[in-house]
Amino acid sequence: MIHKYRYKLVIIGLLISLGIGMELAGLLDAHQLLEVARGYTQHWWLIVVLILMQAVLFTFALAGSLFLWIAAPLYTPQVATLILAAGGTLGGVGAYLFSTYLTEEWRHKIENSHSYRILQARDNFFTLFAMRVFPGFPHAIVNYSSGILKARLSHFIVAAILGISIKSYLYANVIYAASSSLSLDLLLDFRIFAPLVALSLVSALLVYVNYRMTNSKE
Repeated sequence: MIHKYRYKLVIIGLLISLGIGMELAGLLDAHQLLEVARGYTQHWWLIVVLILMQAVLFTFALAGSLFLWIAAPLYTPQVATLILAAGGTLGGVGAYLFSTYLTEEWRHKIENSHSYRILQARDNFFTLFAMRVFPGFPHAIVNYSSGILKARLSHFIVAAILGISIKSYLYANVIYAASSSLSLDLLLDFRIFAPLVALSLVSALLVYVNYRMTNSKE
């Protein structure tokens, strides 16, 4: 039975590593996918397809973030944000449930430990939101760690919707305005990611305040 637990944990580790590696290496060609998608922008169902493709990739810790470079040049920032937030949130919930299933037996072994109770007690919206809006923070880590630790699903979903929407809208505005030049350099401008860093730091500060208040009551 122990080997079964380890087998499932290895699957999670491999999926997360594969997803992060694919995003960093650019193995999925966003330019090619964009050219294909351009031929179908007049069809409403393309939006559904883009959302579902993201959901599948994010569920299995793969490179769903590349759809930023597809949705943003094709649609207005508002529509692109809707596509990215819907796909990212659906995929996040899928990854949450998938990782929960894979680690159910293992989690039963540690859920009575002091460390596990502390991690669950500190679970709150601001922690999840801070990770979601921080530039470059891998979605796979947020999704899978939340499922493994059984973070509150309502907090997880709201943080995903808000965090992904804010980040996507800022990035989509830049890419849509300069869609003729799909360069990652556009997203490295301090004026673009500074608000995201600020939001993440404020959220982290609120987590710390909540931690101090909780400890003072105990």
